[in-house]
Amino acid sequence: MTRNLPSGDITADRRAEYARMLSLSGDHAAAADLMAQAMELVPDWAAGWLQLGELAEKAGETDRATAALKHVLSLDGDDVFGAGLRIALIEGVVPPLPPSAYVAGLFNDYAGRFDESLVRKLGYSIPGRLSALVRAHVGHGHRFADAVDLGCGTGLFGAEIAGSCFRLEGYDIADAMLAKAAAKTIYNHLGRADISLPPEQSGLFGQTRRADLVSAADVMIYLGDLDAAFTNVATLIRPSGLFAFSVEKSGAETGFELRSSLRYAHSEAHVVSALHAHGLETAAIEETVIRADAGEPVAGLLFLARKA
Repeated sequence: MTRNLPSGDITADRRAEYARMLSLSGDHAAAADLMAQAMELVPDWAAGWLQLGELAEKAGETDRATAALKHVLSLDGDDVFGAGLRIALIEGVVPPLPPSAYVAGLFNDYAGRFDESLVRKLGYSIPGRLSALVRAHVGHGHRFADAVDLGCGTGLFGAEIAGSCFRLEGYDIADAMLAKAAAKTIYNHLGRADISLPPEQSGLFGQTRRADLVSAADVMIYLGDLDAAFTNVATLIRPSGLFAFSVEKSGAETGFELRSSLRYAHSEAHVVSALHAHGLETAAIEETVIRADAGEPVAGLLFLARKA
């Protein structure tokens, strides 16, 4: 991954590897100290400062961790490493959105092993469950005139729903994901888009109000504030069109939270309120397990909404 980019200095890279090994053995403080020695050799190595910040946080040295992560931000103005999110977690604040560069970098790095890691290793089943929720609502013989798959990734949900669509479009923030989706030859059109931006900047629109199905499987977990995303959906969707999507379920009664995984979780009440604010009526809600994380099930919610 991008975070593991070498520094170009053999000694620094070797110390960084030893630091990772020490951390795996449970000695996080010694690992952080060794990583700090590596950074003396390569003070402009952003990925190294990120590793130092993570190791210091594991060691309980929050001041040292925050300082290291702020140094990452000074070297990486776009925050491709998500250092700002980690600082927010340490300081107990919840940023409304992650940096777009971080999300794009994450999935460009992940694309080559996405299907294998997510489906086979983590038990990811949202595409099948979400398509089943849609078909239960409209009937198995129904075909959508124009479906738009937001955050289409490698095309996992697209493969589930393509046979029920006359036209299927896919959009993603990561070019490498779009390349994997194209190889499946299930989409009539693929394009790069960022649904965290307002409609005029998102990259989605030529003709508005064109979709009778919009989907977003495991997309909202990378957004805290859903306003821009739901505005994009409301602009895309035809009257009476459907919006199918998933979220990680927050334990809080309202609002959303940023988790240590750097993914967001939303409460059911918060999502329903946000839907209604954008002219979308809730048609169905289903609780499910999204995936495993560190061997533990991650609770999620599937939503089906209809444009009023």
